[in-house]
Amino acid sequence: MTVRTRFAPAPSGSIHVGNARTALFSWLTARHHGGQFVLRVEDTDASRVTEEAVHGLIESLRWLGIDWDEGPDVGGPHAPYRQSQRLDVYHDHAERLVSDGRAYRCYCTPEELEERRKTALARGEAPGYDGRCRSLTDEERAAFEAEGRPFALRFAMPERDVTVRDLVKGEVHFAAGSVRDFVILRSDGSPTFLLAVAVDDWLMQITHVIRGDDLLAAAPRNMAVIEALGGTPPGYAHLPQVLGQDGKPLSKRHGSTSVEAFREQGFLPEALMNYLALLGWSKDEKTTFLSREELIASFDLARVSSNPAAFDPQKLEWMNNHYIQSLDDDDLAARCMRFLAEDGLLPDPQVLRRAMPLVRERMKRLTEVTELLRFLFTDDVKPNEKAAELIAQAGADYMRRAADALERVEPWTSERIQEALDQVAKEAGLNRAGPGGHVGSAPGRCGWRLIPS
Repeated sequence: MTVRTRFAPAPSGSIHVGNARTALFSWLTARHHGGQFVLRVEDTDASRVTEEAVHGLIESLRWLGIDWDEGPDVGGPHAPYRQSQRLDVYHDHAERLVSDGRAYRCYCTPEELEERRKTALARGEAPGYDGRCRSLTDEERAAFEAEGRPFALRFAMPERDVTVRDLVKGEVHFAAGSVRDFVILRSDGSPTFLLAVAVDDWLMQITHVIRGDDLLAAAPRNMAVIEALGGTPPGYAHLPQVLGQDGKPLSKRHGSTSVEAFREQGFLPEALMNYLALLGWSKDEKTTFLSREELIASFDLARVSSNPAAFDPQKLEWMNNHYIQSLDDDDLAARCMRFLAEDGLLPDPQVLRRAMPLVRERMKRLTEVTELLRFLFTDDVKPNEKAAELIAQAGADYMRRAADALERVEPWTSERIQEALDQVAKEAGLNRAGPGGHVGSAPGRCGWRLIPS
């Protein structure tokens, strides 16, 4: 069996890190098994999905390092891969379900459904469709048709217990009658998620559906539709939520939450991929840093936790610094160039490359290069508040000590010069002050570093 996974978002904005993790786990599962990964766009709701969001989704996934074998931009044997272009497919399969007696016309109005919902709640019963139109007589149907009453198509859920053998949650049981009949085609002819996703997963031969656990309740419905069409349901893996450090669902109040935002803030894609992979999964109890290739080789859904994962931005910054330090000078300089240019600085590439040892250990994000190296590429250097305070307190005295120390340097080599400046800083009790006016946290070290010519 060829493993086939998919990522099927409804892009209405920038891709959230929770959805990015879902895409990553789906992609890793396919790549680990030598299978195929499909990108599918759920865009039947034209009021929410925009072309800009679809383009942003594709760009963000590619930047992160995720590729796909089939999708809206690359095509494939099961095209099209946008739900808005597959409406005829859904209509045909909905009508087939009606013909086979697995779905029926429902003439209930929204007002009638709401009234029954309120009545059920008042009785202390669980709300849900009561199957009224499932058992209509031919005369009742004819009367509704003569009246011209609009109808939806509703799937007739089998009256039996359903067990979802989830690859993360374990066995999840749904008692007979707890999953009510549900709409598959609305009265305006538009397909619902429950129909479209099941038809697409079946026709596209998806073997593993990996998605958020907010969709766990949809699994028995998806399975029933696929079985009614004569197919075998895929395996399901429902991932727990990604939470903030306060234990609440990750949202804008926790700061940046989108892949696009992290990209703009100077995070490396390999760092973000590594970090997202560890949100609920681990290779073992000790390994933290894993390359793209190592993740593919190691990933296993069996090691995905069923508990929510907590997103820690400080740990992500720490991991990003690790990956920044692992880059060679040429690669790091090339990645920094964009952020300097966006700030109006156009550095000489060779000078920038030689300056990388100055900043490699200090940068948690690539955006920090502007503050750290501005002094090299412009005369308009303004120390930040901490640096200005340091200069006011000890700047003049330090410069005099530095000048005296430099006069005694012998031989005149970069190593001896650096040693002399470090000793002066240590004796003066200066904190680590970066050349661009940035004050760090390593006591007793001067931030000035020589750039070999």
